[in-house]
Amino acid sequence: MTIHQNIKSSPPHDRQGSPAGRRRQPMLARAAMSIAAAFVAATLGGFAGKAEAGSKFTLSSPDLSSGSFETRFTLNGFGCTGSNVSPALQWANIPAGTKSLALQVRDRDAPTGSGLWHWAVYNIPPTATGLAQGAGNSLSKLPAPAFGGTTDFLDTGVTGANGNYTGPCPSVGDKPHRYVFTLYAVAVDDVQAAAGIPKTGTTALYSFVLNKGLGSKLLGTASFTASYGH
Repeated sequence: MTIHQNIKSSPPHDRQGSPAGRRRQPMLARAAMSIAAAFVAATLGGFAGKAEAGSKFTLSSPDLSSGSFETRFTLNGFGCTGSNVSPALQWANIPAGTKSLALQVRDRDAPTGSGLWHWAVYNIPPTATGLAQGAGNSLSKLPAPAFGGTTDFLDTGVTGANGNYTGPCPSVGDKPHRYVFTLYAVAVDDVQAAAGIPKTGTTALYSFVLNKGLGSKLLGTASFTASYGH
């Protein structure tokens, strides 16, 4: 009788085969699975961070995804009848330490011996992830403190104001010209001040500064090419 009473009074959780013991087993299993899942998530999260850190600096345009310019983005002038709207641009994975970005667009096939510069924007803040369609058609649409640089269409009036975007307009009958968009990531917040050059310096002068003059302050470049002919 005493033994029987002792068995009945034993704590149910001390007996593995008891209802309480059976309830504890799935609870422990779920806890173990949660810990394992947390470990895997943390591990994968670490890998994801590393992959993101090593991702390539890229520049692209949803408006030029076909690789060529529609009439909307070509020049209205010099015999061309486009709308001269600047295409939207987007970029990703700018290098660590970037303090500003600079954009330059050049027709590498223009019959000048040195190409033809169509658009330039300097001191784009590193917080920007792109330029909206039409941002190059008014200096007020650029993200502060960015400014539009001079191009080879200076004082022609075809862009409305110096520093604005100039669309393609190659000579009739030419093979399609290639227009190279290049974005520079630099470790200076004011390219003009860092180089000691005037704000109205030529695009070629700024290109020299960006590609050579800033030395190690150039952190990376991203580019793509679109073509146009008529």
